[in-house]
Amino acid sequence: MKKFLIATLVTIAAVLSPAQALAADAWAIAAEALGVLAAYQSSLKQMLALGNNVNAQMAIRKQDMEKNGVDPNKRDVEVVNYVMTRLVNGGQYELRVNSLPFVWSVNDNEKFNAACYPMNYISVNRGLVRGLNCDENQLAAVLAHEMTHGLEQHSAKSYAQAVAQSLGAFMVGINVDTGNNIDWSKFSAMVDYSIAKNISVPVEYAADEGGFYLMTSAGFNPGGGAAAMNRLSYYVRYETQDLMEFDAHDKSSDETFSDHPDTERREAKLLELMTNYGGGHVTVRKADRAYRVFIDGREIFFSVNIADNPTSAAVNAYYFAGGLCKAFHDHDSIDGWNFRGTGNHTEFLTDDFAYRELREICAMYNLGDKLQALVDLAYKYESPRTRERIHEADEERKNLWAKVRDDADGATVKAAKQLRINADIYNDHGQGELALVQIERALRATNQDDIAECLAIRGRAKAVCGDYDGALADTNAAVERDPKNLYNFLNRADVRHMRGELDLALEDIARALTIDAKNPVAYKLQGDIFDEQGQTDFATTSYRKVYELTKKNPHAVPLTYLEKIDAKAADKLRKAQAKAAQKSEDNSHDDA
Repeated sequence: MKKFLIATLVTIAAVLSPAQALAADAWAIAAEALGVLAAYQSSLKQMLALGNNVNAQMAIRKQDMEKNGVDPNKRDVEVVNYVMTRLVNGGQYELRVNSLPFVWSVNDNEKFNAACYPMNYISVNRGLVRGLNCDENQLAAVLAHEMTHGLEQHSAKSYAQAVAQSLGAFMVGINVDTGNNIDWSKFSAMVDYSIAKNISVPVEYAADEGGFYLMTSAGFNPGGGAAAMNRLSYYVRYETQDLMEFDAHDKSSDETFSDHPDTERREAKLLELMTNYGGGHVTVRKADRAYRVFIDGREIFFSVNIADNPTSAAVNAYYFAGGLCKAFHDHDSIDGWNFRGTGNHTEFLTDDFAYRELREICAMYNLGDKLQALVDLAYKYESPRTRERIHEADEERKNLWAKVRDDADGATVKAAKQLRINADIYNDHGQGELALVQIERALRATNQDDIAECLAIRGRAKAVCGDYDGALADTNAAVERDPKNLYNFLNRADVRHMRGELDLALEDIARALTIDAKNPVAYKLQGDIFDEQGQTDFATTSYRKVYELTKKNPHAVPLTYLEKIDAKAADKLRKAQAKAAQKSEDNSHDDA
């Protein structure tokens, strides 16, 4: 609300000829040795600032959809929304103080890919969703991998590295109100270059590992990661017709830097993570085109391809094994498996999503009794150290995320204030749920310097989400706590506006203007309400004040009122809009 009209200059790394890449986790040291440390540090600072810019996040999502189109398939969008919502709301992670909540979209690009931008926007291609056959567990693995890049701020670091490599940068202007001035071609090229070339193989493995624990903590099958890599490997070998879609390693053994590491190596590492997650009891071995699942060396399931599905053997084996690993991880004894006789077969565990394939396959092949016997043996001869290692690893991850949260909660006054500002900007974009996430972080901050305004912003967010009673309670509390802050009155005015209490909203605006008679936000809201009431003369007066206070910004008032206030400016703006629309139409024809 405070940010009435903002323009930001964002420095993005130049995409020149690819320089030799170095491991990102040691890049500051390397940059110092190469004499480009200052360029790296400066660019990293700017990239991290971009990563904490709500307007940039909203603008880049809008432009992704404009450039690549919106996936028209309802099922694609639904499955990605389901997976991302479950990861975001149910996964074990914490946001750094200068990181934004995750947002995502499914575009109409046919390439098998997804990417996480520095501002935690995840762009998901239709080609990825279709390539993974809308499989929730495999999508969860890929999207949790991308979330890990965002959580660890890998993209920002890789962008900064590209600047240092090229020793230059270009400026990209962002009009955060319209989002029309980002040079998408340069920005997307930057993503392709920096992610493909400037994220080291070790960092990719780290993202795989972080994604594994994130998706398992959200209740997905631990075999999803290995299954996704198996599917990607098949796609790269046999399906894609675009030779440039995946830039292959010069040598498959290259572990220093190139693009993404070899899919078979990633599959093997993800399988190792799955096995360790289950205490080492469950392993999967490939035998020709079949896959065998073992519990402590004793075979329990033999998986072969079904019909014309070339990856079904691996997927079924990995999901079967993944369900076993989750059960061994979650239950300290066989009692937790709840084996029970039901008619002609033995039932076990629950209908939990992650156990689905395990239970279905056991029922299909009547493996319940055999499974019970092998699980009984596994616990009977399990070393006490096995349970200790599982619990220690869980506790270590818990403590690591707790530290991230504690660091965010104990951040500086400036960082705590930015949390509050970001929540306010989410409200301006109509993103009430994201505003609520952000404002709760602001309220937790030990050094938050304006609790009253936080309550007002939370109230406005609740109203955006439709909780009008809760919204009024919060904004009333804000005004009572600090009646000298005009934004508390303006937030309550906006809440009352949304409640349909227009006269009360105008009273709050009048109160705000007694505190600051030159606040354009107050006059803009006042003009909007007068316009809704049909009081065009009063609305014109209010909008004229907005125009004057924003130094005659033609975008600050509705065009119909701009025509009354400044006819020449209105005519110029109309022509500019028509020209932009024509350019956009021409570009769409060129893309087609």
